[in-house]
Amino acid sequence: MVPSRLLRLRARLAPIAAMLNKMSRSCVFCKIVADDAPANIVYRDDQVTAFRDIHPVAPTHILIVPNKHIPSVNELTEEDAALIGHMFIIGRQLAVQDGVDQSGYRMIVNTGSHGGQTVFHLHLHLIGGQRMRFPMG
Repeated sequence: MVPSRLLRLRARLAPIAAMLNKMSRSCVFCKIVADDAPANIVYRDDQVTAFRDIHPVAPTHILIVPNKHIPSVNELTEEDAALIGHMFIIGRQLAVQDGVDQSGYRMIVNTGSHGGQTVFHLHLHLIGGQRMRFPMG
């Protein structure tokens, strides 16, 4: 018989194991989430990881990614609604942390190649620290 401590440990690790099984082995953002690729991580919890973009377009350019692999907005389901809301709440918190909340910032999600998506793991860009160009596109 398995000791009760081992059963409790297995129960605690089951959600993490399930998340890792859903990750794409070749996705750079999945590798960052799993600590298998380097990144300047500024926030992490059980749902999302946020890190500085390696090719920033503004003084603040942070990517907020779900810890589970979702290729794009097109693959979202009703079950992801709370996760997407959480991504935006974390974006707002990071804007405050980086000091761009009062001057203004953008939060952008690119979808598909024509939408500018280059990494096919859903991610939210938090961009600020300078006046944004208008019009977009």
